[in-house]
Amino acid sequence: MSHDGLGPRAVMRSVTFLTATVLAVPLLAACGSDDEAGKPLAAQDIATAGRARVADGGTLHWAVDDVPETFNSFQADADAATNRVAQAVLPAMYRLDAAGRPRRDPDYLESAKVVDTEPKQVVLYRLDQQAVWSDGREIGAADFAAQWRALSGKDSAYWTARNAGYDRIEKVERGRNDLEVRVTFARPYADWRSLFSPLYPKDVMGTPDAFNDGARRKLKVTAGPFALQKVDRKAKTVTLARNPRWWGRPAKLSEIVLTAVPREDRASALAAGKLDLAEVDPADARRIETAAKGSAGADASAPGAAEGTGAARKSGKSEHSGKADPSEESGTTDDEQQPDDEQQSDEKKTDGDKSDGDKSDGDQKTDGDKSDGDQKTHGDKSDGEKKSDDGDSDEESTDGKASRAAAAKDASRDLEVRRSLEPAYTQLALNGSEGPLADERVRRAVARALDRKELAKLVLRPLGLPAEPVGSHLALSGQAAYADNSGALGGQDTAEARALLGDAGWVPGGRVDEEKTEKAAGGEGEKSDRGAKSSSSPKAGKKDDSDGDDEGTYIVGEDDKGRRASAGDGKDQRSGHDGRHLAQDGRPWVGRELSQGGMAGAYAPKGTAAPAGSASGVLAKDGKALNLRFVLPSGEGSETLRAVAERISSMLVKVGIRTQITKVSEASYFKDHIASGQYDLALYSWPASAFPATDARPIYAKPVPAADGSLTVEQNYTRVGTDQVDQLFDRAVATLDEDEARDLLRKADSRIWAAAGSIPLYQRPQLVAARKDLVNAGAFGFGTPVYEDMGFLKKGAVRDAASPSQK
Repeated sequence: MSHDGLGPRAVMRSVTFLTATVLAVPLLAACGSDDEAGKPLAAQDIATAGRARVADGGTLHWAVDDVPETFNSFQADADAATNRVAQAVLPAMYRLDAAGRPRRDPDYLESAKVVDTEPKQVVLYRLDQQAVWSDGREIGAADFAAQWRALSGKDSAYWTARNAGYDRIEKVERGRNDLEVRVTFARPYADWRSLFSPLYPKDVMGTPDAFNDGARRKLKVTAGPFALQKVDRKAKTVTLARNPRWWGRPAKLSEIVLTAVPREDRASALAAGKLDLAEVDPADARRIETAAKGSAGADASAPGAAEGTGAARKSGKSEHSGKADPSEESGTTDDEQQPDDEQQSDEKKTDGDKSDGDKSDGDQKTDGDKSDGDQKTHGDKSDGEKKSDDGDSDEESTDGKASRAAAAKDASRDLEVRRSLEPAYTQLALNGSEGPLADERVRRAVARALDRKELAKLVLRPLGLPAEPVGSHLALSGQAAYADNSGALGGQDTAEARALLGDAGWVPGGRVDEEKTEKAAGGEGEKSDRGAKSSSSPKAGKKDDSDGDDEGTYIVGEDDKGRRASAGDGKDQRSGHDGRHLAQDGRPWVGRELSQGGMAGAYAPKGTAAPAGSASGVLAKDGKALNLRFVLPSGEGSETLRAVAERISSMLVKVGIRTQITKVSEASYFKDHIASGQYDLALYSWPASAFPATDARPIYAKPVPAADGSLTVEQNYTRVGTDQVDQLFDRAVATLDEDEARDLLRKADSRIWAAAGSIPLYQRPQLVAARKDLVNAGAFGFGTPVYEDMGFLKKGAVRDAASPSQK
């Protein structure tokens, strides 16, 4: 739905036209009360404290992926840092609460309501009388009107990334006084609360030149608790200073300095005191926690520290959850689940592989995470390193390393890890445009072969987070539209999966033409490397991403015994071909974290054994074996996806489906494979939206033929859609009855499940390292940060009791 970005509606071309068949299942009612939405699976973890206990002043050093290319959130190359700045310095009529639901921001908006529905919908905004821009001008109808005209899509001179919602407005005008803004809609629009957040001044939106270029490098006029003070692209910093014209609660911090720091360097920057707040990967998170606890014999610089203590691992216990390791619950032994720490470390050194890490992906690149236990602390030297140039002896070099490690460990004692779940989920995508998966029965068989609970445990349980599968494509637990509609497809059932395959004509023991099979599975110019070891195997040579698109191929279900995949922790990136991503607050989410160039999925523990053996009898049809192309990104930030893919492949083998796992460069993964439809199976993530009727529709809309006979898919990269789903979205976005809209969305979700084009797996984790005395900041989960309340505790003050996720 982003993660869960901005840009013209994604329009993708494919030579194959998808004929969406009518589903064989009835339209499920999927109706129910708001109680079905439940609560968020994990609470915010931000170390809350009342403002009276927060010191006045201070500078917060906060890690970001990069300095934004633009400060205009409505441009295609906006990124997560763009949105972070906008949240701190610009008005937003609505922001998300901790449950992912839009709430009026009283600092800007006294009230907003639908005052007329006939003959047309009219929304009346009453602004706070103190709300002014930093140049002293009142915020008013002129700003609303300028933003509507810029984003309406009627003037192509504006280089906008999206116009959803604004294209339904007929006019914007002043109300009875300067504090009122009347917005009249040409067509009813249920998601009107998604509009004008953020709101830019007319100085930015008033002309195409100002929109296209004026706000890319600076924001002269702002209206938030902070103002954009300085952008230093050489130092890679953006400085936000307390806004003296802010009329709300004064910001506690004097400054917030957003600093671009690569994932692999954040742990050392935190330990050195250069950062106060940063998202980190699980390996660094566990080092920080180990150092903070002062565990006996736990060296924060040692690879093993990232895994937790050896005793905890060997006992099969999760150091975070205090419960049995997921390998026990899933029926696998520790040895099957992951290799020994020392053994893996040695193997990694031999191969020259770097630790599992999540690089910011070309999505910009997505921020990814390193796998547990494979990463040395930044600055540590490898074993066997030559003596230093100054002639230090080995003993002196060792002492120096020990001293540095001790210093880092002491500094890390002042840090802690705050954890929650991101408002985003990882899915298994099934390309229904061609090949075996064009048959709905085969897609459903793939889905019925999956144990989604096991996959959620694999990723989340070792991190001490709730390991529940996601039950909706359109919302996450806690959001109004959420209900577990997975029953429309059904749970894991091996017998049912085999029956569906048989009904589709795939039978065991059939004649197999290997040449046909390889061509069908690998695609033109892509030959399967039968029995080849995965490049993620410790014993396999590692290729550089620049070597080419094919980073390693093997067929699961053939000669794959004994293979092990090193798991990492990746962070999702989502991207439309046009750069659009749907954000957690209903706005598109684009840029560094979400751009094209590598779709990371989510964090995960260390890897699992690849599947061994196959189901009795190869399934075949028309001379072809049932062999699906499972395309995954290569590189250090995608080990998690590969670990999950291995587990999925082992589940599919049990029903007779072989998978050809092919790793491609991160730069080409999304653009050349997902967006262009060159895959059968793939893993990537979408952020949840507070406005799914608007933001989710292009993701699940039925592809339609273009004038030249190609296929327009918008953001529906699985190419699976139905008329019924489209109609339900259209009705949901046009009704002003919130209960009716919610029920229509739940019905649409049931249809999406039944079509089996995408299978939601698990919500992605969020791990944030922070100084212990930093309060009201950390793992925000669904909620929009409250920038004016962030700060450092006064001397002797204590913060509130631990949040549920910390207990």
